[in-house]
Amino acid sequence: MEIRCETETPGELAQRVTAGPHHLRIDVPEPLFGKGSAPDPHDLFDAALAGCKATTAHWYARTKGIPLERVEVHVERKDDEERKGVYVLRVRLAFHGPLTEEQRQKLHDVVGRCPIHKLMTTTEVRVETAPLEPSGSAAP
Repeated sequence: MEIRCETETPGELAQRVTAGPHHLRIDVPEPLFGKGSAPDPHDLFDAALAGCKATTAHWYARTKGIPLERVEVHVERKDDEERKGVYVLRVRLAFHGPLTEEQRQKLHDVVGRCPIHKLMTTTEVRVETAPLEPSGSAAP
């Protein structure tokens, strides 16, 4: 799948993102010259982890017949050392439903291995940046 991101208003920082049939916006806070009108890229990075943990818990519960009703995931960021290569995400989870302690523990174990958690912590990610012809320009 290709993710597309385009400036919403010329000269401003807010972006319009398209992921398949889905649309969202990205902006940055006012101190960084944005308007704070949407989550910033760091928020989306952190939200990807929260969403992955929640959906992984639901998927696992469904496949194992565990009566999980709802998941709460809170992610707190500590990014004061990001420029030194340290970005800390503190994740707290709550599983709701008529669960046994053993089921809760198994859910905690499973979400610790969700795909985004593994991607963020055990995978070498390579980003290759290349020019893109502006929309509307004719290719030779």
